[in-house]
Amino acid sequence: MEKKTVEEKETLFIEYLQKPPYPIDEMIALIADVPASKAEEWTALSLTAFAEAQDFTSAFRLVRARSEALEQKLQGGAVRDALRKTTRDRLLVAFIDSVGFDKRPLKDALDRLERLLQIQARPFVLSEAWGLGEARRFDYFYRRITVDFPHRKGHQFTFDAACETLVPAPDSHILMVAKGDPDCLAKWIKEEPGRFVKEMLKSFGDMPITRLEELSAKHGFVKTDGWKAFWERARTDLRKDKLVEIPTRRAEPLHLKESAEKYGAEWLGKFQGIKDPKSILSSVRELQAAARSADADAAAEAGSEALKLDEGTRAKLAARLAFALKGARGVDDALYARLAFCMDELKLDPACVSKARSYLWEGNRYLDAAAKLPARDVETFVKFLTAENGASTKKALFAAMPEMCFPLLSATLTVFAKDADCEKACAALLRDPAAPATLVTYVLARHEHFAEWKELPGLVVVLTHAIAIGEGRQSGETLRMQNTIRRLFADKKWLEGVMNRLDPSDRAIFFERFQASAAWDPATHHRIMTSMMDLAPELKARRVKREAPQKVDRITSIRSYAERTAAYQRLVNVDIPKNARDIDAARSLGDLRENFEYQSAKDEQRALLQRQTQMQEELNAVKAVDFSTVTTTDSVCPGTTVTILTAAGERVAYTILGEWDNDLSRNIISNKTRLSQNLLGKKVGEQFDLPDSEGGVSAATVEAIEPLSEELRAWVKATPEAGN
Repeated sequence: MEKKTVEEKETLFIEYLQKPPYPIDEMIALIADVPASKAEEWTALSLTAFAEAQDFTSAFRLVRARSEALEQKLQGGAVRDALRKTTRDRLLVAFIDSVGFDKRPLKDALDRLERLLQIQARPFVLSEAWGLGEARRFDYFYRRITVDFPHRKGHQFTFDAACETLVPAPDSHILMVAKGDPDCLAKWIKEEPGRFVKEMLKSFGDMPITRLEELSAKHGFVKTDGWKAFWERARTDLRKDKLVEIPTRRAEPLHLKESAEKYGAEWLGKFQGIKDPKSILSSVRELQAAARSADADAAAEAGSEALKLDEGTRAKLAARLAFALKGARGVDDALYARLAFCMDELKLDPACVSKARSYLWEGNRYLDAAAKLPARDVETFVKFLTAENGASTKKALFAAMPEMCFPLLSATLTVFAKDADCEKACAALLRDPAAPATLVTYVLARHEHFAEWKELPGLVVVLTHAIAIGEGRQSGETLRMQNTIRRLFADKKWLEGVMNRLDPSDRAIFFERFQASAAWDPATHHRIMTSMMDLAPELKARRVKREAPQKVDRITSIRSYAERTAAYQRLVNVDIPKNARDIDAARSLGDLRENFEYQSAKDEQRALLQRQTQMQEELNAVKAVDFSTVTTTDSVCPGTTVTILTAAGERVAYTILGEWDNDLSRNIISNKTRLSQNLLGKKVGEQFDLPDSEGGVSAATVEAIEPLSEELRAWVKATPEAGN
């Protein structure tokens, strides 16, 4: 087509202005094809014409197309005023006034205006917080949109808030499919789980598996209790799909590609340029997945090059993986291990693989690596570690079982379940009074699987170890095992299986040992004992009936009670909420079963809640007093100062107060101390046993009993708020 002069274009432009409805596409193209000064003039003429014709649509399209040039010449307010002149529709005017032409860049204001126009034209909207909704009413006076969501009807958004939080819902979005064609969605979930996952990724974007599970449950697609079975089916489908990348860690996102990767020369060239060890491993894993899921015919149908791991390609893969190994060495043992057994799987550079294996054995680096590996990789890791020098490496592995993290121990016992040496090593450890908590927990949780291991000590021995682990204050991995053991004991089905495997004498030993354990909270302890007696009624005769102790008033000073109350408030208002935030943050990191941060936070939560219960019970049981009722000093009692004369002739004065009172600088002691217990009820001139720091006693005499001094009475009544 012959190129027009500016004069010819101007003639054509004037013709366009005289023939409404305006050919806006042609006008925008014409304005874009003339010098800036002429374009500015024609834009102004166009907006004037659109105002006369009340053509908001054409004006908006022109302003959108010319936004960059207009922003350089005009203030946002001028553009707003020009658009307002093109319509008498009060709702459109309210939209224009709400998007902030005078306080944000012109393009942003126009984007927000377009968002409102789209919502008006298409009432179905999406909110990240509320899901799919339907815009029911637009109020130009109050500038609000009323939206009905499934679980929140009549929710109102200001126009400004709507621009921030609402987007028009496309027909392809999975929430629209669920609303318009629920049978189709149900079919995807039941018959095409991979298709369902892809539609979720198209609708919500790339996300970790945990987020996918959360969204599926939130919108009622897949229930939480059915997720595991669903995901197994979906993962099988997705492994065959070249458009979906499944991460090696659950915390990493599933990625939906726009097109299938072509694993040919171009891919290999890009791969050789990757320098990050993690990215190198990820790329090789993708190649492996593609190789497993696609044959040459399928690759041809998909338009990609057939996968060819010829010698040249294998050499390049080996070189890049060796490069990654050097990068991970001494930096990340878990990544180093994954790279090493990836090379081993592909049978690349055996000498390099052997060196990597030796490096992991040095200084027991493999223990740290296993603790950080995804649980599903640990069994592969065990096989990799013991692939060379079978007898010696197995011996070294079995010897390290007390130091192993639980996933590594589990994998070792799975891989060597039929190995006689493994059985002997476990038997020796379980006969030791300090048996590893991880081994005790694993054997108990799967006790029926170890029935054929004749070398192991009797099940009652393992149960006795477990009860001991359940007692006392634990930390780290032992704390997690303690919590697992407590859950096992509370599981009636598990308990029934254990009791069925014990003979009558061992049942009695188990019952009496558990009965004597004071580490369990009373309600749980009672419930487990009741379950034992239900399963073996003969145990009822062995139950020890404990007489209720005589009730004694529990007292403490006002000061100590206030301090304990303040500590309780810190626990409830600071420590527990912080722990809840830690749990939420850890939950976002991935698979809860493999998430160390999440498990640690949950263990801490249980400890905090147990402490809260204990502190609340104590605050309810103990009474705050000022000891003003202690008016006589005939004998020693709480609220008196006692002067004693030791056998060595030394005089010391002690003030006995309540059970939480203790201030060594003032010789204030609790009425629960051994010294107080020996003094209570004594009169002047009477002797008593004076305990020493080494556990012995010597004779001492009560020389004087006096009421509290004014200084001590002030101490008793002082509270943290008073700054004392």
